Amino acid sequence: MLRITDARTGEPTDATPARRGLTRVEAHVPRPDTTGLRVLLVADVLVRALEISGTPVWTVLTGTDGRAELRARATALGIRPFEDERDSGSGLGEAQVLRVCAPETGTADGATGEAGRNEAASGLRVEVAPADADSGVVDDDGRASALRLALLACPRREPLRLDEAALTDAEDTLRRWRGAVATWATRPSGPIPDPVRQQLRAAWEDDLDVPAVLAVLRKVETSGTVPDGARFETYAYADRLLGLELTRDIGRETLA
Repeated sequence: MLRITDARTGEPTDATPARRGLTRVEAHVPRPDTTGLRVLLVADVLVRALEISGTPVWTVLTGTDGRAELRARATALGIRPFEDERDSGSGLGEAQVLRVCAPETGTADGATGEAGRNEAASGLRVEVAPADADSGVVDDDGRASALRLALLACPRREPLRLDEAALTDAEDTLRRWRGAVATWATRPSGPIPDPVRQQLRAAWEDDLDVPAVLAVLRKVETSGTVPDGARFETYAYADRLLGLELTRDIGRETLA
């Protein structure tokens, strides 16, 4: 079961209650800057993790200036759309609320007064450290997948500064992984080894530890014991969480 460290208490807490029901994921993004994009990306991956476990999710975007710019950048990054915020209280009667935001944010939806205090007292607060980038690093939509990987490679509670070297390294990794997956797809299929599946699930269910998921993929990439068909299934499975389009190049050489 996915467990998230609640930033208000510092305690690991089940992301979904024992009574399985709708979970609302709120991404609180005050500005369409690199930090805001990182917050929205973490929220996107959180939603993917919940959906893999069979949890129904309602996604909401709150507190954003420059919303059109943010949505355009998010689309390029492969982040699925979040609904605009609503003034509907508990909305659809969800069983859990997860609020994803940067540390400097007050209440996760920007509410003030008694309503804000009530909102802050409910649900789990998922904090994402600030991110910054050198000029031009985040502006090229043609490198969006590499940017997504570079943002995911750093633990979400650690501040991050992206430079050209980090983005180039992410591009090289993506190019290598996509090429390998396309090759593995031509081999006889094989199931994901149980220890590998367990390692992947243990990683992302432990406070959404995406860097640990990436570490598992690196081990599988160079493993001398995992067959190619099983490597393909492993990468395709992990990509349900990562959203890096790791299977994108399958068949491209054949078609060419």
